[in-house]
Amino acid sequence: MKRAAALAMLLLASACGGGDAERERRIAAAGSDPRLADWLRVGDAAQGERLFHRCASCHAARAGAPDRNGPNLYGVVGKPLGRVSPSFSYSYALRTASGRWTVDRLDRWLAGPQAVVPGTSMPDPGLHDPLDRADVVAFLCGLDPGSGAAAGCPVRR
Repeated sequence: MKRAAALAMLLLASACGGGDAERERRIAAAGSDPRLADWLRVGDAAQGERLFHRCASCHAARAGAPDRNGPNLYGVVGKPLGRVSPSFSYSYALRTASGRWTVDRLDRWLAGPQAVVPGTSMPDPGLHDPLDRADVVAFLCGLDPGSGAAAGCPVRR
């Protein structure tokens, strides 16, 4: 029985898509003192999509999908704050905030929304790891590739 449980754990760990070794490789590739551009360079949209599942209880991320407790985030990159979804009822703080959703602003938002737009109703998403945030930003950038170039999305070749 113990052997079967150990085998099941091994199979589960190997099915998670590269695991710790791949993560460590990406962290090393970001450099010894990485800035946002370094993290974005190693960001992985597929991993970001997996992480986005935490967000999916409140946000959709598909063209034409209805809003949920939060706005649909399809095409968020490059859009004005508080204007991503025309049908969503944004908080006063977001409705009156200025600026656009750049990769820098998205990174800071994912680290702590209140620091970006005080008074927002968005709870802390718990993405305090810079690589996790880079992955989610890479995912959001890839949803509507035409909208993100001016907002700082990395060009993938």
